[in-house]
Amino acid sequence: MIVIGIDPGKGGGVGVLRGKNITLRSTPIEPIGMANIIHSAQNTSYVENEKLKVYIENVHAFPTDGRSSAFKFGMNYGMWLGILGSLKIEPIKVVPMVWMKSYSPLSKIKKERKNELKNIAQELFPDVRVTLKTSDAALIAFWGMNNEE
Repeated sequence: MIVIGIDPGKGGGVGVLRGKNITLRSTPIEPIGMANIIHSAQNTSYVENEKLKVYIENVHAFPTDGRSSAFKFGMNYGMWLGILGSLKIEPIKVVPMVWMKSYSPLSKIKKERKNELKNIAQELFPDVRVTLKTSDAALIAFWGMNNEE
């Protein structure tokens, strides 16, 4: 099985997990780069006759976000959904509280929590370089693989 985890923020990333091997990428700036990642995984799943699942963090902008950052965030989220839809892939939307629960306990302070998640992802995948941009995507993919029906 191939599981893709997407942290849809502009400062997010995408993780493609196949067995115990993961490929991590920061979110590409252009939609074509985003589409290439998903299309490549889709082609591999087809050629290798493996199931493909995509988990995307189901998040939204907060009232405290500035208008510009909220707009950019929504644009990225929409681009991911549009790319998946155009490739006829139905994403599984998962809220942060659900996927993060399996990595508890975590700090309530965002900066500390992000570093904790990065460290957890690095321990799970010691052979790849995990960054703050890619750690959530890696953990969403890992969560998806372990919670697959």
